[in-house]
Amino acid sequence: MAKIVLAYSGGLDTSVIIPWLKENYDGCEVIATCVDVGQGDELDVVYEKALKSGASKCYIIDAKEEFVKDYVWPMLKSGAIYEGKYLLGTSIARPLISKELVKVAKKENADYICHGATGKGNDQVRFELSVKALSPDTKIIAPWRVWDIKSREDAIDYANKHGIEVPVTKKRPYSMDRNVLHLSHEGGDLENPANQPIDDLCLICNNIEKAPDNPEYVTIGFEKGAPVSINGEKLEPLQLLEKANEIAAINGVGILDLVENRLVGMKSRGVYETPGGTLLYEAHKVLESLVLDRNTMSFKSQVAIKYSELLYDGMWFTPLMKALQAFVESTQEYCTGEVKMKLYKGNCFSVGVTSPYSLYSEEMVTFGEDNVYEQSDAEGFINLYGLPLKMNAMMKQKNNIKLF
Repeated sequence: MAKIVLAYSGGLDTSVIIPWLKENYDGCEVIATCVDVGQGDELDVVYEKALKSGASKCYIIDAKEEFVKDYVWPMLKSGAIYEGKYLLGTSIARPLISKELVKVAKKENADYICHGATGKGNDQVRFELSVKALSPDTKIIAPWRVWDIKSREDAIDYANKHGIEVPVTKKRPYSMDRNVLHLSHEGGDLENPANQPIDDLCLICNNIEKAPDNPEYVTIGFEKGAPVSINGEKLEPLQLLEKANEIAAINGVGILDLVENRLVGMKSRGVYETPGGTLLYEAHKVLESLVLDRNTMSFKSQVAIKYSELLYDGMWFTPLMKALQAFVESTQEYCTGEVKMKLYKGNCFSVGVTSPYSLYSEEMVTFGEDNVYEQSDAEGFINLYGLPLKMNAMMKQKNNIKLF
């Protein structure tokens, strides 16, 4: 009897996968595994639903604290934002989910790990690369790449035929992924980038029109790059992100309508809600501007691009990612301080920042009189800094080459 560990969410795709596996892998035992990274009330019915659908067991693993502390916070410190916009809310959860799937597979002596990612998306790559890195002998089953179901409408019909309740309908067929960092919406009318999202699409954030008419101020405290407090109140990582979500969502902060480049080669359009993440990213960026020197900031911005691409492409458990994270952590040694943010109708920006490790000197930079900076020193600096340009121009003059 083959044992198959299924990455289970209780959503449309994984709900229909259980009976499909039992129909196509004779006598197999399906072990549903749901990793709780902050799906909320979506998980209330998961256990009973998995067993009712044909699973022999259902593991529900609470990984929310680990998710925020060991995955979201390191990513936040890196400043990684895919293609300058996407805060990688789905991407960052996949390595942790994969790790827990491997743990269950080893515990149950399972032959296979199965996922519900489509053959068009990024998640198939993220799940499978993580499994290869952590359990190279485990085989993968990816139903969307082999079954006769060709659309979400087909999957809904299959679910109805097998008496399985699913949280989507043909009138609202969105594919959604939720965790404590974000909620994504794809599919349906969003597949045409010319279509404006429906008014009630967002389930976490207020639409800008419904956000309060008065701004809200919030102070974020950081220690070595990690958020540790909101408005002076010390909070554990999960509590802090949940609090940040609550504050930012009320003010309509963190809604992103994005066309992105998938790893498999096509463009896709999605709407993302990342309220707390947006607030914390912006605050962290402001603090870094105060405590990091110019060269470190410049190189770190380049590292952030590579970091985001590796994470988006499912390359979390790789030597390069480990090395980049070590660099990021070294840059955060003095990233301690407080950032005061102003939130107003979808906007989120800094109105003040302090740090005991600030490299900013008001006395040095003032337009008023000072006793610490000798302005005449700039002439020698410019002469030396511009010497290569001067030598190049002199060479051109000597050879009658036009300078402009």
